[in-house]
Amino acid sequence: MDLNEMSAMATSIEHTGAMPLLFLGHGNPMNAVTENEFTRGWQEIGRSLPKASAVLCISAHWETRGTSVTAMEKPRTIHDFGGFPKGLYEVQYPAPGDPDLAREAARAIKKTPVELDHQWGLDHGCWSVIKHLFPNADVPVIQMSLDHTKPPRWHYELAKELAVFRSKGVLIVGSGNIVHNLRLADWENDGGFDWALEANARLKKLIAGNDHRALVDYESLGTEVQLAVPTPEHYLPLLYVLALKSEGETISFFNEKAELGSISMLSMRIQEG
Repeated sequence: MDLNEMSAMATSIEHTGAMPLLFLGHGNPMNAVTENEFTRGWQEIGRSLPKASAVLCISAHWETRGTSVTAMEKPRTIHDFGGFPKGLYEVQYPAPGDPDLAREAARAIKKTPVELDHQWGLDHGCWSVIKHLFPNADVPVIQMSLDHTKPPRWHYELAKELAVFRSKGVLIVGSGNIVHNLRLADWENDGGFDWALEANARLKKLIAGNDHRALVDYESLGTEVQLAVPTPEHYLPLLYVLALKSEGETISFFNEKAELGSISMLSMRIQEG
């Protein structure tokens, strides 16, 4: 299914129903300021979405001990990267926060105490993609952190407690990359290494087949996947999105390309059929 078809489907979905779910492969921070096939994919998805009351983003770039949600009225734009052109550091994404939603999320989650955070803001895993979905910065955005002390199964189970927000117009976005190994990246490579492509294909097949058990237990999927996911933070946002998928919902993939040899930009939208 191409992006135009997804757009046509989305316009028929009223925002009073379950909002779609997005997993976005965010890749290079320069995607925040570059016009390319990936940013065009995000922009098209943004235009096709039902009206959102807010965004709840789980980004690879906010790891904590314990779980936190941003609860400030005006989250700052965090430039949490180094070595890029000056213009990237000047980008601001002034979306409002939503303290009421943050408090509601903290109450809804029973698996673990949730701290209301007033310091973090929006990191680049969040704003560099959300700015393409909502370029006017007119939709409130909150982030939920990843507890780096917990295993994948714990994150998958916690995510299920967020399901109630889909019927309240909240767009839940996981931002990471299913193949992400910067130590092996080749900045001159416009595609993917063989192992990265094989890992991407295997993970995509498991996603399409709704084999969540295997995806949660990704460390047992062989050498290629171990190379693709050397650390869990870019992979875990995928589990948050998959955990919220209801039976009968469809998955549409887009931005299906690898770059730098060891990064997959594979993204997906989950919605009612």
